[in-house]
Amino acid sequence: MEIETTVPVPASIGNPAGDTVFRVLGAISFSHFLNDMMQSLMLAIYPLFKLEFQLNFAQIGLITLTCQLTASLLQPMVGYYTDRHPKPFSLAFGMACTFAGLILLSEASSFPMVLLAAAMVGTGSSIFHPESSRVARMASGGRHGLAQSIFQVGGNAGSAVGPLLAAWFILPNGQGSIAWVSLVALVAIIVLIGVGRWYRHQHRLPRKAEADMAPRLPRRKLVVTLVVLVSLMFSKFFYLASINSYLIFYLMHQFSVGTEVAQYHLFYFLFSVALGTLMGGPIGDRIGRRQVIWVSILGVAPFTIALPYVGLEASIALTAIIGFMLASAFPAMVVYAQELIPGKVGTISGLFFGIAFGLGGIGAAVLGQFADHWGIVTIYKLCSFLPLIGLLAVFLPELHDPQRTTDAPALRARLTTVR
Repeated sequence: MEIETTVPVPASIGNPAGDTVFRVLGAISFSHFLNDMMQSLMLAIYPLFKLEFQLNFAQIGLITLTCQLTASLLQPMVGYYTDRHPKPFSLAFGMACTFAGLILLSEASSFPMVLLAAAMVGTGSSIFHPESSRVARMASGGRHGLAQSIFQVGGNAGSAVGPLLAAWFILPNGQGSIAWVSLVALVAIIVLIGVGRWYRHQHRLPRKAEADMAPRLPRRKLVVTLVVLVSLMFSKFFYLASINSYLIFYLMHQFSVGTEVAQYHLFYFLFSVALGTLMGGPIGDRIGRRQVIWVSILGVAPFTIALPYVGLEASIALTAIIGFMLASAFPAMVVYAQELIPGKVGTISGLFFGIAFGLGGIGAAVLGQFADHWGIVTIYKLCSFLPLIGLLAVFLPELHDPQRTTDAPALRARLTTVR
């Protein structure tokens, strides 16, 4: 006797069909590339505005503060609002804010106008990140880590390209050339309108509530878990700030290399960060998010502790390993937190991307102050112990069976035969 029973598709699968929608993931990754390229462009053209408006370093810092505050603090609020009131075309609207900010930046004739432009660019980013992270989850087909990695690697690449665009095009051609860069935002708007149409269509399809399949933790354990995640992010992004902002100065001081050689070292590091971001999510899908977080943060400690004591050639290998391992943690952290608090994808994404932006900016500023007093080598020695905070990962609960998404396409099967 054969009995046919229906096996429901788990709600963790992001779209009703159960397929990973790579064209959508590719679109938001490309848009993330353009968004973060324009964000990093802001930092790279500071010398232009310092000369144009005779700014001091305090005013330069105020531009950074304005951009970072709007780009980080608004993200959780945007995510919270869109969790309750989905806005499929909010991505295009956010990119329109960035477009307007760049146009204003190209025409700014005073310092207050520069601040307003920076705020608009930051606001565009604050809308883009939580909503695009939500779209990545919707298009994941259950492979949430893979989707987050594809989305995030676009941003890593864009951040690396922004300074090159500034050096090759903006700085030689002056403030007015920023208007030409705004055309990049127009391209992103067109792409995101298409993503918005797909997003709107998904909301019209029936779906099972994701919360039905989610683990329920006691409130106290939930709070402890979030505190641990934030502590791990502090460890990760403060250490990354020491590399991103000061690796060139460290190499020039420690090994007396030229700027060009130091730039190549920074490129190797940034490339390894992009690769780690791309691989971290799929690895988390395969072996579990908690394991990836644990290995990525704590496991990198031997390499960070060794870095200040090795020679120039060995430092290339160590910084590459450090970049890969630390970067692989972030996609796993975002997806882990989304699974920890189901139904709040926008809020969680906005919170974690906002914290990442904020910690990166604060870390660069704080470490710069310390380096002025104690020296760049001392800072690298002190920061090398930050990954030991990864010991706190022992308090992270295992939310699911690590094998739950090893074969996402198989989960689409609707019928099984029981004899």
